[in-house]
Amino acid sequence: MYARSTMLCCLTAFAMALASLTALAAPQAYPDKVVTIIVPFSPGGGTDTLARIVAKQLSKKWDHPVIVEDKPGAGGLIGAAYAGRQAPDGYTLLMSSTGSLTPENTHQFTAIGLVSASPYVVVVHPSVPAHSIKELVALAKSEPGKLAYGSNSGSSISHLSVELFKEVTHTDILFVGYKSTGQALTDLLGGRIQIMFSPPETVMPHVKSGQLRALAMTGAESSKLLPGLPAVTDAGVPGYVAEGWFGLLAPTGTPKAIINKINTDLNAILVLPEVKAGLAKFGVQPRLTTPEQFTTYIAEEMDKWQKVIKNAHIIVPHLH
Repeated sequence: MYARSTMLCCLTAFAMALASLTALAAPQAYPDKVVTIIVPFSPGGGTDTLARIVAKQLSKKWDHPVIVEDKPGAGGLIGAAYAGRQAPDGYTLLMSSTGSLTPENTHQFTAIGLVSASPYVVVVHPSVPAHSIKELVALAKSEPGKLAYGSNSGSSISHLSVELFKEVTHTDILFVGYKSTGQALTDLLGGRIQIMFSPPETVMPHVKSGQLRALAMTGAESSKLLPGLPAVTDAGVPGYVAEGWFGLLAPTGTPKAIINKINTDLNAILVLPEVKAGLAKFGVQPRLTTPEQFTTYIAEEMDKWQKVIKNAHIIVPHLH
């Protein structure tokens, strides 16, 4: 009887230990099915482009499909709201940029990591008689409200970066809103608008083909990936800096072990030579962060741009 009781105790202890090990190992088994990355903007924009690069490499690393699903609308809020409602299990992620996060929806997400945080490129249609930032400012001041810039509406950096530029240069440049960056780009290429502040990956192919003219970068300093382009701050607008970031987030409540795994694997693929080379073609550099660093970065960026939104009286879409 004693031996039998001891045996039962041992078996019970073994079963409990096995269950504990299984529980600990569960996050390491992630993923074991398809992972979907939600892009809250239309195909063809910077967010979509980078999401597809990341998805391709994560698919290889995980040996499971990682697909991109575009859900545009309301300046990125529709796709973000959809992603935030999904199960917090790591199988639905959000590839976000500044525009799809607001003070009202950040609580829905846990930061995973940055993909890139890059300056934008100031581009004009070739018909614009300005070949530098100083000439663009002078032209805008000589013809208030005549020059038009395009971007998707709301709190996108494509929009806010120009509003900050207008604020610090005391210029009047007309805003034309679009549902997507791709639509704004089409009108810029057609000469229906004159200016865009855009992610490099969106406009640089057209700059290289001669369809657009690049004047400067919006970063704190010039970029080695785009030689010959000065920073706006060094080209006549001291102190001006605008950065467009792209990063992965997960619904709040996603287990920390899964967040850390995705972060580790994301950082690993971002330093692959083929990924760095692919990003460099668009003038983009990867930026590696921990989830904690990305969380802090989002808070700082949100504080900066909320002030611009207030000063420019920008109406940001809200979902009800």
